[in-house]
Amino acid sequence: MFGGFILLKICFSLCCSKVTDNAKNSLASLKRKNPRLEPTLAIIQAHNDQLIQEANKNLAKEIGLRVIHICLPEGSTKDEIVSEILRLNDDPNVQGLALDLPESLYSSKVLNAVKPEKDVDGLSSVNLGRLVHGDVCDCLVPPTVCAVMELLEDIGGKKVLLVGTHGAEGAALQSVLQRRGAAVLSCHWGAPQLQSELHHADAVVFGSMKPHGVPVSCTKPGATIINCARGPLPEKHSYGQQNNPADEKTVGSLAVAMRMQNMVKNMERWIQSQQYRKWDLHSLKLQPLSPVPSDIEISRAQSPKAVDVLAKEIGLLTDEIEIYGQTKAKVRLSLLERLRDQPDGKYVLVAGITPTPLGEGKSTVTVGLVQALTAHLNINSFACLRQPSQGPTFGVKGGAAGGGYAQVIPMEEFNLHLTGDIHAITAANNLLAAAIDARILHENTQSDKSLYNRLVPVVNGVRGFSAIQLARLRRLGINKTDPKTLTEEEISKFVRLDIDPSTITWQRVVDTNDRFLRRITVGQANTEKGFVRQAQFDIAVASEIMAILALTTSLQDMKERLGRMVVANDKKGQPVTAEDLGVTGALAVLLKDAIKPTLMQTLEGTPVFVHAGPFANIAHGNSSVLADKIALKLVGEKGFVVTEAGFGADIGMEKFFNIKCRASGLVPSVVVLVATVRALKMHGGGPNVTAGAPLKKEYTEENLQLVADGCCNLQKQIQITQLFGVPVVVALNVFKTDSPAEIDLVCKIAKESGAFDAVPCHHWSAGGKGAVKLAQAVEKAANQKNSFKYLYSLELPIVEKIRIIAQKVYGAQDIELSPAAQSQVDRYTQQGFGNLPICMAKTHLSLSHQPERKGVPTGFILPISDVRASIGAGFIYPLVGTMSTMPGLPTRPCFYDIDLDPITEQVKGLF
Repeated sequence: MFGGFILLKICFSLCCSKVTDNAKNSLASLKRKNPRLEPTLAIIQAHNDQLIQEANKNLAKEIGLRVIHICLPEGSTKDEIVSEILRLNDDPNVQGLALDLPESLYSSKVLNAVKPEKDVDGLSSVNLGRLVHGDVCDCLVPPTVCAVMELLEDIGGKKVLLVGTHGAEGAALQSVLQRRGAAVLSCHWGAPQLQSELHHADAVVFGSMKPHGVPVSCTKPGATIINCARGPLPEKHSYGQQNNPADEKTVGSLAVAMRMQNMVKNMERWIQSQQYRKWDLHSLKLQPLSPVPSDIEISRAQSPKAVDVLAKEIGLLTDEIEIYGQTKAKVRLSLLERLRDQPDGKYVLVAGITPTPLGEGKSTVTVGLVQALTAHLNINSFACLRQPSQGPTFGVKGGAAGGGYAQVIPMEEFNLHLTGDIHAITAANNLLAAAIDARILHENTQSDKSLYNRLVPVVNGVRGFSAIQLARLRRLGINKTDPKTLTEEEISKFVRLDIDPSTITWQRVVDTNDRFLRRITVGQANTEKGFVRQAQFDIAVASEIMAILALTTSLQDMKERLGRMVVANDKKGQPVTAEDLGVTGALAVLLKDAIKPTLMQTLEGTPVFVHAGPFANIAHGNSSVLADKIALKLVGEKGFVVTEAGFGADIGMEKFFNIKCRASGLVPSVVVLVATVRALKMHGGGPNVTAGAPLKKEYTEENLQLVADGCCNLQKQIQITQLFGVPVVVALNVFKTDSPAEIDLVCKIAKESGAFDAVPCHHWSAGGKGAVKLAQAVEKAANQKNSFKYLYSLELPIVEKIRIIAQKVYGAQDIELSPAAQSQVDRYTQQGFGNLPICMAKTHLSLSHQPERKGVPTGFILPISDVRASIGAGFIYPLVGTMSTMPGLPTRPCFYDIDLDPITEQVKGLF
């Protein structure tokens, strides 16, 4: 008798060892292939049994798993447990979640709170449904059920009695037993037929502890008895014949081993889920109308996909998106880490010739190109666009969602607020502006001691430095951490920034064209104690913070850039930064959501990232590095990411290459240069083009001579592109007034001037179908030899870098710096900022500094009126001639046509 019992214990131990060894070996193999893998299982426990905790901990350690025990007090409510589950669901460092709870807490509410992908116990409805339906490959068998099946011998055709098994675990056990061919009967403890069924069953499984007072007679001789009661590790109980205890088995330790094995299986599934996923994108059909309706009518006629559907189609995971309504979502930066080993796709830049004030359709070409690539050629592609400012939307230019049958939808949401990024930038920018003036006021009105007591206050009887204050102390060379140990001299150095008000370069911003804020006076209230100074507002998208958002590569990089922003000089001529003001962390908090790109879609259901929107003639005029990097991973090695640079190639493209590509490390594959017959006629000597005014007949009737003369600007922009060693494809954005002869002439001249190809594009009227030839040309050009190079070395002096851009790109004879500009250059060089790239602030309406000079001006001297620095963004920006950082409203702004229907809540009047 005792020999049989010992044999059973040996077999049980061997079974546990086998499961443990298998899990250990499997996990070791996973770790070899994924060296940075740190699998973590979180277990929520709501009882005081240390045996279960020790069993989990010991087995996990043996296998190589990390276990976190969350020990809730006995008596915890379901809501408290669910709250803890939800917290762990959102923890990216936890890949598995298990529950050790009293039986009364295993409700559907609790079990289904666990994310299915983290459900190691396999008791959520999603997992259980797959198990019951036979989808064994897509589910995990609950550990207790695994243990029961391991302990049962061949049960095909045998009768198995389940006593006290219920809920999710009981359903899973019954399903698995039946699939193995057993005849399964279930009884509760109080069933009148219990004793009879016990006598006839070949195997009995007790799912819960026998209640007191329930008599149990002898089981069938030789029957297998398995006890898998929940709660503390079950002790040995004798439900059958006293002389046959060897047939009784408990699942305790084996169930724990099975749980660990499930965790390893979960890790295998988790690793698989992190791999790059092939796209399964379903395009939306277009039915273009003629004549082409308004942009907003076209947008509303299309029903966009739900954004979570789009996200799934392009391989995003559920926890990688944050949904804003039905049609837009933020994408988390964690995706870059998940796909870090995934090769990038091809990188395409859309630039243009020098435009008319109406714009020549770069955004429209960008959208039409990706619609053609993905919806018509079945090539993965992503458009990366800037977020439009409220300034042009309500001013003269209108929105920037593309146009006709090549636009981003819903265009109202694209053009209005989107996900609030510009508002976040406005809030951050103005917080810093307020901090500057407040600091000057407090330093002017308080002693060193008073400043110190307020800057480093006593809290709960203790005075301590914050992290950002400790960093300032280190920059000052004060290596102390105890506020009581600073000398009077050190206190004075610490508390006084000594900002020189005349050197403040940081301005307040608002995202509205408001010309009367171009010059203001601040500090006129009596409460400001006479501290009055001249200041100004810029438009929000001209803020350095917008440029930082566009150029940053990570949250940490953004914080460092924000801290480096120079806002003024002190009275000794040294730079004062946002970090000195102690505001860096607060700025980062305001921008924590804005740093994530926004996912939208085109009219044909292809993906678009909308992110950042720095002005092109003031800042560098490109969408974000992060959007491009994420998109390049998502499209795959053979896919395309198409992004756009503002205005002509002389401004947006030059800055894209020399500034953005330096920040990102990305190498462009192709440049698409957008031209229109209309703009070429203007450069050929046609009459002025004015927004809002009808076009003169020269632009609506065939005139080959004007086109030929104007192609000089196209040729110059092709030459500028060739300076960087990148193949260029000319996209002729065709208008209905363009004649076939004019179209042919432009394409002929473009190819003769060095373009890889030149293609007429009809995407505005036909959608992606009208840009298929362009897409094919871009695909071919991307396979050409690429000898990309920067225009200048960063080590060159600031003035020399400006001269290279002026002469090689704009065609200037030379440059001329004003005394103020030269003084600033000298100061920035002395301060150690001379090795930054250059971001020219210049009119977009001419290659020169004079908007009225069209074509290809030559022989001019480029005047540099001032030189400023965006140290956080990482560039020096010279102002060419007179450049306004705050646009004004025209006589008749776009807002005259914009309205809201109070019944349908639809926006009217947007382009």
